[in-house]
Amino acid sequence: MPKKIIPLTDIKAKSAAAKDAPYKLADGGGLYLMVGKDGSKLWRMDYRFNEKRLTLSFGKYPDVSLAVARAKRAEAKEQIASGIDPSDLRRSERVQVSQQKVAAKRDAEGLPVIDSFEAVAWEWFEAKIKPLSDSHRSRTTAYLKNDLIPYLGKLPMAEIKAPVLLECLRRIAVRKNNQGKTITETANRVREQMGQLWRFAIATGRAERDIAADLRGALEAHVQKNFSHITDPKLLGQLMRDVEGYGGAPVTVAALRLLPLVFVRPGEFRAARWQDIDLEAKEWRYFSPKTKIDHIVPLSEQVLTQLRALQPLTGMGEYVFGVRSGQRPLSEGTINQALKALGYSSDIIHPHGFRHTAATMLAEMGWDENTIDRQLSHVVQGVKGVYQKAKYIEDRRKMMQAWANYVDQLKRGATIIPLRTA
Repeated sequence: MPKKIIPLTDIKAKSAAAKDAPYKLADGGGLYLMVGKDGSKLWRMDYRFNEKRLTLSFGKYPDVSLAVARAKRAEAKEQIASGIDPSDLRRSERVQVSQQKVAAKRDAEGLPVIDSFEAVAWEWFEAKIKPLSDSHRSRTTAYLKNDLIPYLGKLPMAEIKAPVLLECLRRIAVRKNNQGKTITETANRVREQMGQLWRFAIATGRAERDIAADLRGALEAHVQKNFSHITDPKLLGQLMRDVEGYGGAPVTVAALRLLPLVFVRPGEFRAARWQDIDLEAKEWRYFSPKTKIDHIVPLSEQVLTQLRALQPLTGMGEYVFGVRSGQRPLSEGTINQALKALGYSSDIIHPHGFRHTAATMLAEMGWDENTIDRQLSHVVQGVKGVYQKAKYIEDRRKMMQAWANYVDQLKRGATIIPLRTA
């Protein structure tokens, strides 16, 4: 028969004196008063959970009275009966209190709460977005500051649900651009970026799943339209004549003269570096961030002439089409604004549209589709792509010179029969 435990009394607890070794005064139900060699008196409770013997501490006697210790014992037994380990619960509560204190301190200092959307978003920005282009950084900064952080900023990253993110995206989608059209493309672009952010949060232990992936198809699909471009040779000739008479900055004039002749993507064009251009080899070689491949642009004699004239202006700097002596590339809107100043609005020609213009007219001149595609830096997968890169480079040299000659003839107002010369 187990030994019957006589419950403690306050008198017995108060009169307990120190001995040569610590000893226990049991009250029953696992509760006891541990009396130390120095006379200290601490409430303890032994219990079993998941086959393990564990101990709880309830504080010091008499700061914690016998009645309060018994109430704590009763509460712990209820938790055990419910399948809750009181020790785990107390640890969780301590962590929560600590987190609340840290959050309050960071808030007082004007800092985002740790593991909140705002904190994780800026960490992701520093790691993944900051190394990218100025335009990419500025767009992402605007999305975060204007469309996301005001609504999600203080929420713990792990607790944000897909419908809450969708609400932010819908606010973007219903906005109108300068033409009065909704900006569904922007909303879909932000959703893709949020997928990148959530995957970063998963990798760093702040989220368990990509909620942005759940929103595929939740927004109105953006219908991609071709950039406005010129298909009339006479209009292209007129544009090139107008460029010759443009009174803008020399670097901008050079950019307007050269973009139609090389017809690369405008972002790659603006970021052209002198170190990538070999005037002797008549080539511009660079890595395309869009296609993730190395691209070669054979340089026609007309392009070489323009580059040599531009070299004294920006050749001491990094960028071919740069400001501040080539130290910084032209801004994204410079070429757009110059075209508008010449009377060519974005519904007539977009800088990206020169690619479509060249592709269309070169095809009409009889140039092979594969040669044109390679010069446009369209991705061709597998062995065929490697083969094409080697096979078409000489054809591309001939084609780029023929294209520059053709544009020159249009600029002079000559009558052109668009057939390729054998």
